Amino acid sequence: TTGKWNGSGTILVIEDEAIVRAFARRALEARGFKVLEAVDGADGIRTFRENADDISLVLLDLTMPVMNGAQVYAMIREVSPDVRVILASGFDENEATRDFPDTALRGFLKKPYGPAELIERVREAVEGV
Repeated sequence: TTGKWNGSGTILVIEDEAIVRAFARRALEARGFKVLEAVDGADGIRTFRENADDISLVLLDLTMPVMNGAQVYAMIREVSPDVRVILASGFDENEATRDFPDTALRGFLKKPYGPAELIERVREAVEGV
């Protein structure tokens, strides 16, 4: 259980739905994280490149305009091969992750998700549980 667990570091939330971005930001900031937001894949890649040294985790939406999550994932891995990524999708996990050729994803969140679930996935990804 996450209980009163707090994290540190910067998380990049790449999500095209403003309400989901705002929700994730509030939940993560309440647990001590700094949050960067990107509104689509291209914005996400740009933001990641500009802040790669500071970003400890990426929360990546699968289905977005401009570029999908798999394309964004491939490009941020070119910048930082060890980047920790949690994929979020309304699809089930098997369907959502089939375009991800390796097992480098650090977690999966089925949408819609609640704050406790978000924080638990982040904790697992950050601590390598």
